[in-house]
Amino acid sequence: MDERPLDVLIVEDEVLLATELEFLVGEVGCNAVGLAMSSDEAVAMANDLRPDLALVDVHLRDGPTGVEVVRKIHDDCGGVALFMTANVKRLPDDFAGACGVIGKPYSEHGVKTALAYLTICLREGRAPSPPPIGLELSPAYAERWGVTALLRAVPHAV
Repeated sequence: MDERPLDVLIVEDEVLLATELEFLVGEVGCNAVGLAMSSDEAVAMANDLRPDLALVDVHLRDGPTGVEVVRKIHDDCGGVALFMTANVKRLPDDFAGACGVIGKPYSEHGVKTALAYLTICLREGRAPSPPPIGLELSPAYAERWGVTALLRAVPHAV
């Protein structure tokens, strides 16, 4: 199993939230490799840095462009993205290729738990358990990482 820390790109236009996310990423042993505040900046950084994971807000400095950013990270870079947004209902059914979403407002504990969980999923290619509270996996990644099968095997799991 790959033990190197995940490289995480933060795509958030609110400076305080971006700084908090950068801190939380480090707290769980991951590397915050960049901060983008606009869609163009995010796509360029994703292409250059090739992060293991991108944390992406839906509404960026240049408008509600986070969905397009995630689709480009997924389609053009082969990267994995996680939405971090108060606009969960604005996500397309396919999550634009993202692995999931954490709704705002979020707690520090919730973000750290989700990042630790996603680190395992990305390293091992499977989920160790159903996702922690506050993290909703996309249907595609729930299937890919075996969460759908886990939930069928344990009917009382939520």
